[in-house]
Amino acid sequence: MSNLIRWDPFGDRSLDRLFDESFVRPNWGWIAPVGAANLAIDMYETKDDVVVKAVLPGIKPEQVEVTITGDVLTIRGESKEENQVKEENYVRKERRFGSFSRCVTLPGGLKADKADAAFENGVLTLKIPKAEELKPKTIKVKTK
Repeated sequence: MSNLIRWDPFGDRSLDRLFDESFVRPNWGWIAPVGAANLAIDMYETKDDVVVKAVLPGIKPEQVEVTITGDVLTIRGESKEENQVKEENYVRKERRFGSFSRCVTLPGGLKADKADAAFENGVLTLKIPKAEELKPKTIKVKTK
């Protein structure tokens, strides 16, 4: 005799996963040179700057274009396959080549014209200084 398991419509999350994977976090879009669906970006704030780091393995600095328009940072570029293999029997081909692009909204009040970009070991680091009015100021409290 087989065991029957009662189906719980509120316990089954497969429909949630379907919508989550299809619409909220789609796995399609631009072709990333890093073999992922998204260009990995870290963005954090220091006392004086907003720092953005993007991982671009296998990309040369001259293949990357960084623009800031208003409060939108755009990182785009193109990676080209160095030597094409003419053999047709690939076991696996996961490295992607072609153009890539990623746009990120930056916090307001930054000095985009003073931004500094550095590229080292496949990591692009952007430092965008904050405007003076956004920097934290210490106010001394006086006693009477």
